[in-house]
Order: sequence, then C-alpha cells, then structure tokens
Amino acid sequence: METEGRVDGRERGPSEMDAATPAPRFSPQLMHAAATLYYLQDATQAEVAKQLGTSRATVSRLLSEARRQGIVRIEVRDPLDPAHEEDLGSRTAEALGLAVVYIAPMAHQSLLGPSLAPQLGRALTDVGLVSGDVLLVSSGRTVWEASREALPELPGIVVTPTVGGQDEPEAWYQTNEITRIVAEKVGGRPVFLYAPAQPGPDLYERLVDDPSTQRVLQLWEVAKCAVLGVGAPPTTRQSMPGLMEGLKPWFGEAAGDICTRFFDYSGQPLPFPGSERLIATSYELLRRIPVTIAVAVGQEKIPSLLAGARAGWFNTLVTDAPTASALLARAETDDAEPMESR
Repeated sequence: METEGRVDGRERGPSEMDAATPAPRFSPQLMHAAATLYYLQDATQAEVAKQLGTSRATVSRLLSEARRQGIVRIEVRDPLDPAHEEDLGSRTAEALGLAVVYIAPMAHQSLLGPSLAPQLGRALTDVGLVSGDVLLVSSGRTVWEASREALPELPGIVVTPTVGGQDEPEAWYQTNEITRIVAEKVGGRPVFLYAPAQPGPDLYERLVDDPSTQRVLQLWEVAKCAVLGVGAPPTTRQSMPGLMEGLKPWFGEAAGDICTRFFDYSGQPLPFPGSERLIATSYELLRRIPVTIAVAVGQEKIPSLLAGARAGWFNTLVTDAPTASALLARAETDDAEPMESR
C-alpha cells in the first residue's frame, strides 16, 4: 500500500519525489513577462531573473516554453523582399548589358550552394530546356557548390563540360564530376570529356582527333545553355590551378577568366603560353550559345564580372544582393567618369 510521502511503507527520497511530481507549469503571464523583458526590452537573462525574482535557469526555461507554446515566434526573414529583388536585378542587368540578373540573399562562403541554387534553378527553368537540349557546365567552386543542391527537373537533357579536367585535389576543378552531379540532379544524361584542360602539344593533337572528344566538341556547337564560373583577377587569388602557377607574370593585366580563358579589364581575351592548347569552349563559341549563365558572388569578382558582362562572355547572371549592389554602383560610377580619366 502506498500513502503520500511513502513507497511500500518507507519514506520516498528526494529523487523519487521529483520523479513523482510533475514539472511546475509556468503561467502565460509569467512567460509573457519574461519574453517581453528579454526580446523586446533587451534585458539579459540575469536582469530578467532579478526583475521576476527567480533564477537564470528558470528564465531560460520560461523562454523555451514561451517559444514552444507560440507566445514567442522567432522569424528568420530574407533581407531582400521580392519587390527590391526585382528592381535590383533589372537595374543591374541594364547597367551591365545583360538579359537577366537573378538575385539571391547574401551568400556567405559556407552557404554558397543553398543560397544560389534556387536562383540558378529559376534561371535554368526560364531557359525552357527540353529533352535532347544540351547544357554545358564549367568548373569553379561556386558552380560546384550550387550543383550539389536541389535543381529543377529537366529530364532528357544532355549535360557536358565546357573545359577539360585539372590535376588538382579540389572537387570544383573536376568538370566531369560536376557534370555527373548536375545530370543526376536534373534527370539528364551526362557526356564526359576525357581530356585534361591543357595537354602537351603531342597529346593535344591526338585528343582533339579522338572520337570521344569530338563528340563533346560537337555538343558544344549545338548547346542551348551554359552554366559558367567566373574567376577573380589572378592577382587577388590565394590559390590557382597548377597549370597557371608558372604563368603568374602573364596575368598582371587579367581581370578574370571563364573556362580557363583569361580576359583583361576591358573584356578582351588575354592569350598566354599554351592557351592555344586549351581544351575549352572559346569566347566566340560562348557568344553563340543562346543563354550563358554566370554564377558568381563576392567583392573580389566585381572587376571580372563587369569586364565579362560588357564583353558579352555571358548574358545572364546569378549572384547575391551585396554583389549586385556593388556591381551596380561600380557600373554607374564608370559611366559617370569622363572617358579620358578611365
């Protein structure tokens, strides 16, 4: 038989009393008071505890219970509302001479993929790709990050690289791997390029004539869309692919690169020793592709994005709000300067 305070004829210990007694329910008024002080009046938990005559641990439980019951609702909002997004995108597109600019919220380096993939998905959907259409994808960390996230279903399209692979450990240099991921995400069919980006003279001739390489080169000619990474000015980079390391003196005038093809601050191509052996889409080919989507963010990319856009190396841009705002400001400043001062 059990009576209050006793179990089987013996006194209950403190732990047994705690287990048998339900946790005290906080009144809605107390939870509201704690939440008001903490969230609306910026009081610390210690200050809330002092005002309510309780402990910090109890305040922490009050706040947690207030959130659980819906007395407190915490909302993480996109800092870019749709109206501002559309206006910023259209103004940036007009200033850079682009068809469309898709704007994502601020894309932190640790969240490049999740931040940019939805806008890249919008861009790809708007192209209207159908089964049998060819989509090209380039190397680059931003493209690689975005390719790992959800992308729209584009069943039956053909996905192939814009440039050969590089002997680097980082995944974003491996265009065949990016091609495989993108094809898997969209429900397409990958066609791989079994060639390095810059083979030696003898190997280059053999590779270009190889049937598997020829198949990719023919797909380049009929591509409907390309997704492109845009490299920052080489002088600002902390690391470069091995094939470029010995060529740094050649890149002092380079604003950036697309598909390992470099251009200066006016967007003009910058040949370098061995560039004639690149297995990569040419700038002339990029201009013929109906939709070329650059995917890039960051202040260090401003010169390369400005030069590449104005030269016509891409006609669509996926970026974030801070980058778009900086591009717009820089473009407007450039337009306001007299030509002789540039």
